[in-house]
Amino acid sequence: MRTTALLLFSLVAPILRAGEVPRPAPDFGINLAPGKQIHLSQYKGKTVVLAFILTYCTHCQKTVGFLSNLQQEYGPRGLQVLASAVDLPTAVPGFIQKFNPPFPVGFNPNEEAMGFMQHVPMMTAYMPMITFIDKGGVIRGQYEGTDPFLSEAVQERNLRAKIEELVTPVKPGKKTAK
Repeated sequence: MRTTALLLFSLVAPILRAGEVPRPAPDFGINLAPGKQIHLSQYKGKTVVLAFILTYCTHCQKTVGFLSNLQQEYGPRGLQVLASAVDLPTAVPGFIQKFNPPFPVGFNPNEEAMGFMQHVPMMTAYMPMITFIDKGGVIRGQYEGTDPFLSEAVQERNLRAKIEELVTPVKPGKKTAK
């Protein structure tokens, strides 16, 4: 009986963590400094990658490194990367100074990030959490730290492929993959 319950839970747990995709992205605000925010709506018409991170997490730091390179490469084609730390707002300035990302990095309370991701509160969240938003403001993919999409061996390749998919215009008459 216990084995059956564990098997069932292992099959259902990933579904419980996952938000519905595709879905319209809410106009989420990221705190940059006291009284200053940026909003996703400012980037409508661009492909946006939103990364929720922990400033001390080495996996998150590597992800920010990959996203920094991809921002520089794909920025001219309409990519905008944004990051939001969900640990301590006081850690953000040191993180920015150390890793020098070419995109805005701010702070949100963990609850706001989990709400945006439609993450079930009773489930553990694994960082980083990455969301891909198309030019029309629709979330087209989201992944969290334990997802095979973000495993170290393939993360950079997967991020690049998803970004390429979203920044490349669809040719008339050509069907897109769902």
